[in-house]
Amino acid sequence: MKKTAAGILAVLASLGIALTDAAAQEPLPVDQAFAISASEGPGGSLSVEWDIADGYYLYRDRIAARTADGAALTVETPSGLKKDDPNFGPSEIYYRRAEAVLSEPGLGPVEITYQGCQEDGICYAPETRLVDPVSLAVSDPAPLHPAVAWQSEDAAPAAVEGGSSEVAGSAGFELAADEGLVQSLLGEGGAFLLFGMFVLFGLLLAFTPCVFPMYPILAGALAREGERLTPGRGFRLSAAYAIGLASAFALLGAAAGWSGQNLQMVLQSSWTTGVIVAVFVALALSMFGLFELQLPSAWTSWIAARTSSRGGSTGSAAILGFSSALIVGPCVTAPLAGALLYIAQTGDTVLGAAALFALGTGKGLPLLVLGAFGGKALPRAGAWMEQVKRAFGFAFLGTAIWLATPLLPSGLDLALWAVLLIGLASYLFSAVLPHGLALTAGRALGSMSLIHGAILMIGAAAGATDPLKPLAVFADRGTAPAASKELEFASVASTADLQAKLEGEDRPTLVYFTADWCVTCRGIERGVFPDQGVRQALSGFQLLKADVTDFDTQDAELMKQLRVAGPPTMLFFDEKSSEVAATRLVGSVSVDSLTRSAARLEGF
Repeated sequence: MKKTAAGILAVLASLGIALTDAAAQEPLPVDQAFAISASEGPGGSLSVEWDIADGYYLYRDRIAARTADGAALTVETPSGLKKDDPNFGPSEIYYRRAEAVLSEPGLGPVEITYQGCQEDGICYAPETRLVDPVSLAVSDPAPLHPAVAWQSEDAAPAAVEGGSSEVAGSAGFELAADEGLVQSLLGEGGAFLLFGMFVLFGLLLAFTPCVFPMYPILAGALAREGERLTPGRGFRLSAAYAIGLASAFALLGAAAGWSGQNLQMVLQSSWTTGVIVAVFVALALSMFGLFELQLPSAWTSWIAARTSSRGGSTGSAAILGFSSALIVGPCVTAPLAGALLYIAQTGDTVLGAAALFALGTGKGLPLLVLGAFGGKALPRAGAWMEQVKRAFGFAFLGTAIWLATPLLPSGLDLALWAVLLIGLASYLFSAVLPHGLALTAGRALGSMSLIHGAILMIGAAAGATDPLKPLAVFADRGTAPAASKELEFASVASTADLQAKLEGEDRPTLVYFTADWCVTCRGIERGVFPDQGVRQALSGFQLLKADVTDFDTQDAELMKQLRVAGPPTMLFFDEKSSEVAATRLVGSVSVDSLTRSAARLEGF
């Protein structure tokens, strides 16, 4: 047990050192990393030079020039150092200094475009500067976005510290400064605050419904140990399970960095949710004794042969923990989305993956307690264990309904909850329970389940949609029709379209990013937008909807310009087309959070 604890502490310490090193290499603002200037060259030519900071480099083939009307100009550049670049493949790059010569610059302003990267760090988005061949002044041609960290041509940008905090110029709107979850934690307290907060996030998320299956899964594995289960062995198995879970999250972050894709958009798709729901249903049926869920015998024999000399089923527990991430991962949207977005924006795979490892570590902490101190409390084989399995079965079915709700027709979830509660009541009334307190509690719980199930069934038949307020539909019978009017959103398809809709508006604007495959969006549209308080709060807004279901070039560009990682995201603009700070909503949105963001625009 001491060796296992020491190993875990060593892993955490190494992660802290890695995070500190990463935080110490914060990227410079683009004009400090690549200081550009211009001078007059021989024969009336124009020479553009870059003073490149240590640890940064500029791409030779990314230097280009054109006139103000778009005509390409010939650029002469010296040979650079050859580099097998992870972003662009074999490339020529410049360290410390670069120069581009335009032999015929003309009389008007020249647009110079260039791009560079931080060594073993981020890449910047292509930058454009205006150079006046007469005065040799270099200016910013009203950029479409601030200095940004950039991973690939399809990746969404994020503000780099020291860059502009707004989107302006020809885009026609301004964005509030938003460093993102990872960047803000790094800025406030460095790497150790980031690591500590992600552990805390994981610990809090460990008690959410979607993470609930970890406990019976691990409890079942520990119970199978029988008399061999000691506190030390329980801790080792739980630690192996937790490390496997955390490693899966870290691998997810690394995959996001290597692919440059926002994997959170995949995780929240309808297909992913459907698969997870099916897993929960299968687990429930297994708990009810319909079949046994276990790995193929060949797999278990292979694992046993390689783990028996290293402490029995420790390897199996690690594999079990790794696979559990497939169940709990798609449900964790807030810190997971923040870390994945940071990785996609900066390409900092090490830092992002370490943050996600910390997230998984936090979720595994309660499991260590379960393994170390819960071994004696775990039921052994027998009738009592069968009752526990049935309880887990009902819990799994409830989790499946909760996850499937956004995919179901409105009101169908109430009927499913009613069937589940009535089924639970039937089981409790028929189950053989020990006399005394257990019997009394079982019958009382069965009675409450039957009554609440009947109420839910009545509400579902009457058209109710909220399981917590199944009879509210009867109280709303006398509500005026105007109060139930649905929110009407106009579509926005591109940056130019958004600019046109923002111009000339004398009221605030809500821009809502959604998609048909976005499960969370369906929950918002069913449970948040219909709320009368939300409708009243948004009554004075221009409502715009960006549907990115197809995720074509226009969708990607619009998300890039607005620094949107994926749906659901809501942005609030005032009458001057400026996003109001601390109003943006990402991921799951509640009635309270939406009304609070809308209320912040009252003073603008």
